[in-house]
Amino acid sequence: MLDNIQKNQIKKESIFGAKNYKPLPVVLERGQGEFLWDVSGNKYLDMMSAYSAVSHGHSHPELVKVVIDQVRKLSVVSRAFYSKSLGDFLEHLVNVAGLDVALPMNTGAEAVETAIKAARKWAYINKGVPQDKAEIIVVDGNFHGRTTTIVSFSSDESYKKDFGPLTPGFVQAKYCSSCACPVGDCVDSITSIKNLINENTAAILIEPIQGEAGIIVPRQGWLKAVRELCDRTNILLLVDEIQSGLGRTGSMFAFEHEDIKPDGLIVGKALGGGILPVSAFIAKQEIMDNFIPGTHGSTFGGNPLAAAVGKRALELLVEEELIENSKNLGEQLKTGLQSIGSDVIKEVRGRGLWIGVELNHGTKSANDLCMILLNQGILTKETHDNVIRFAPPLIISQANLDWSLEKISQVIKKF
Repeated sequence: MLDNIQKNQIKKESIFGAKNYKPLPVVLERGQGEFLWDVSGNKYLDMMSAYSAVSHGHSHPELVKVVIDQVRKLSVVSRAFYSKSLGDFLEHLVNVAGLDVALPMNTGAEAVETAIKAARKWAYINKGVPQDKAEIIVVDGNFHGRTTTIVSFSSDESYKKDFGPLTPGFVQAKYCSSCACPVGDCVDSITSIKNLINENTAAILIEPIQGEAGIIVPRQGWLKAVRELCDRTNILLLVDEIQSGLGRTGSMFAFEHEDIKPDGLIVGKALGGGILPVSAFIAKQEIMDNFIPGTHGSTFGGNPLAAAVGKRALELLVEEELIENSKNLGEQLKTGLQSIGSDVIKEVRGRGLWIGVELNHGTKSANDLCMILLNQGILTKETHDNVIRFAPPLIISQANLDWSLEKISQVIKKF
């Protein structure tokens, strides 16, 4: 039950803010670790992590210390000058990714736009594609952000309705949705990609696991088949790991589960340690060499504060064994959800601490279930109408995971 304090805050957002979101009715004020508190003092377990942005937990003391120390010295100077913290951050980032050069940005969508520009430049300069003819292959169910260019190639019509004219230069193949056909001859995906490749194809842009589509995990071997196809046809493989990267799936990057390496990698969200927006496009040298002064930039991208936080966020993933925690507790979370045994659940899927629970049609909506969980002290949010995602901070303890599974099981069995 909302008290007057929460009602007043919700009313203010409704009056003075654009209605482009539909939040759950709770007004949050404070966070620490895997927990959040509302303005009325009620405590909640965060099982969403701001779409994977809060993998380190809320207000991680090490990251808070970095912020305070760096703010006292220097926060923003723009890329018109060198800064002390940026070089160390970029070196750490490319070493973690196993690539050559990084271009820092702020939001994930900015990094995706950077990747698109880089792929097109590579096509014209390195591959010899005629000007303005470059094509990028995307896949159905994709979600890479909400800029005009990005929504132009969305397969969700609601994302692009009334935002035209849309940006050309993209063609859509089919994503692998764990179909039964052999990977090498996948009629639903690999063949559809093959059929779209021509002399003007610059790249294929994919999520190794689709988040907004409902935590869709492709068959093992699919990403490797895409990598091999790119190698044979001289096109770039661009992998968007804004949500899946930095430990979320139980590996530093989801592409590592297939033992491949992309030509370009897009990261964000957890790179900012749950404190501020930090993103980057990381790629091979020959791709990045096409950027010269004036061809791309960002006033805030790579600022000293972001660089200091980003570097420490990367270090903490290893120092605190958060990736291992994601792998081990993620397996327990998935198994625990699968063992609930309710007719309400159609499928439980995911990897690491990133699980989607798809509900059978004809039951109540996923939003209804999120509302009940809210009242039980668990915060998460649906994607589409019938999938609930569970993605707690990677620091979550065994005890708190067990508690969440007990609560979720009780709620679903009564749903």
